Amino acid sequence: MKVGSLFVYRLAVFVFDILFRFTGGLKSVGDKNVPATGGVIIAPVHLSTYDPPALACTMRHRRLLAMAKVELFKNKFFGWIITQIGAFPIRRGESDREAIRFAVKVLEAGETLLVFPEGTRGDGEHMGAINSGPAVLAQKSGAWVVPVGIVGTHIAFSKDPTKKRRHGVVVAYGKPFKYADLATGANERENRALFLAHLESEIIRLCNENGLPIKTAKSIED
Repeated sequence: MKVGSLFVYRLAVFVFDILFRFTGGLKSVGDKNVPATGGVIIAPVHLSTYDPPALACTMRHRRLLAMAKVELFKNKFFGWIITQIGAFPIRRGESDREAIRFAVKVLEAGETLLVFPEGTRGDGEHMGAINSGPAVLAQKSGAWVVPVGIVGTHIAFSKDPTKKRRHGVVVAYGKPFKYADLATGANERENRALFLAHLESEIIRLCNENGLPIKTAKSIED
């Protein structure tokens, strides 16, 4: 399955790699945990619009495709660029069956797919609610799932100019697992809950171990 342009993708990685050097550097931890072949879901915390480039620059042995909100494709020029890099649109907040079917095909074709479990950017202090998307894709495709912690993009590329400052970025990849590994519940609803709970705990652990003391929204309320 051909998605995007490999040349444009590699060019984008080259450009962003230079950018990260000027904003504090970029470090990869555990990138060998990403399987070298077969379908893989990359499931990271989401802190910044620069998270996808940070992932692409630290995971050199796989090309990263991505599900992106449909609003990003409204500008034809920008939409063309991200399509060439390997992004395809999904409508957030509703059941986009066409995008899900396409994503499953991408994974079954042995590609690596970026899916943000939170669906939107967090504040760097706690994770937002994890949606069922990663569970659905993992179940339907049988792909490996790699939890990822990202530290520093929300500082080096802060939306608030007064908080933005030079800061190193760390991308930490956890151990891969499959949906079937956690399907020990009495029914499918319990299986998905077990999957999402494990995914969330692993993302938080990776963030904490690499310098970002992020918490769940529930733990903050408690």
